[in-house]
Amino acid sequence: MATTPLDSEQINAALQELPGWKFEHDAFVRTFQFGGFKEAMSFMVRVGFEAEAMDHHPEWTNVYARVAIRLTTHDAGNRVSAKDVALARKISALSWVP
Repeated sequence: MATTPLDSEQINAALQELPGWKFEHDAFVRTFQFGGFKEAMSFMVRVGFEAEAMDHHPEWTNVYARVAIRLTTHDAGNRVSAKDVALARKISALSWVP
């Protein structure tokens, strides 16, 4: 069963609760800058466990201390859904950097 994508009003409301997150190209995006590679990897491992538990996985890249995350829902036509809002909340709660 397909997941329903959020409309622009729902996306804007969600972003009010998600400091640091932006909506770009039908996705929630955020870049985290850590103190070093070990911190970035630790964060990615923690997020990985949460994502796996939700069965909703981010698109992400890591370059040394930087982790860039992009969230969309494949079964919502690669658009943002409530699953992305929930994962973004969890990711934000796990982060120790602003």
